[in-house]
Amino acid sequence: MDMPTRQSPRQTFRLDVDAIRDKARKNLDDGAVTEGYGADREAVLDMLNEALATELVCTLRYKRHFFMAKGIHAEPVAAEFAEHAAEEQSHADQIAARIVQLGGAPNFSPVGMLDRSHAQYVEGDTLESMIKENLVAERIAIDSYRAMVQYLGDGDPTTRRLMEQILAAEEEHADDMADLLDHNH
Repeated sequence: MDMPTRQSPRQTFRLDVDAIRDKARKNLDDGAVTEGYGADREAVLDMLNEALATELVCTLRYKRHFFMAKGIHAEPVAAEFAEHAAEEQSHADQIAARIVQLGGAPNFSPVGMLDRSHAQYVEGDTLESMIKENLVAERIAIDSYRAMVQYLGDGDPTTRRLMEQILAAEEEHADDMADLLDHNH
């Protein structure tokens, strides 16, 4: 008795290109946001403005720590603070650009920035306290951004990927701060 050969049903990928073309011509004012956008755009814009504030506060904190770092071990630590400040500013710029792509306005106003930011602005008075405050802020950003990535899911894969990239950088920053803390004991 011959056994029937099983072939897996092959799914073919087909697009209704005419329908896509028709939809693309509608709502041109929405720019990159098409009918297929699956997230709550206003919620995403609010979330991104909070992330923007977080990055700006972190930039300012790292800048202050760079200028205030003193002591025998200060030079390499200050260099790390300067590098992180530049990276946080780059994250802020990327987030602001995405906000605009989604049809929003990035909120750079200093009024309310600390309320919008997940991280805090703590100056620190010693090299060790500065490192600790930066580590705390990075850990806050890591948990906040991880939650954002989970919220975005498949609804907005472009923003999710951006936040995943920034999350990876924040994890690296936290690791750097933890290493500095170990070296300064």
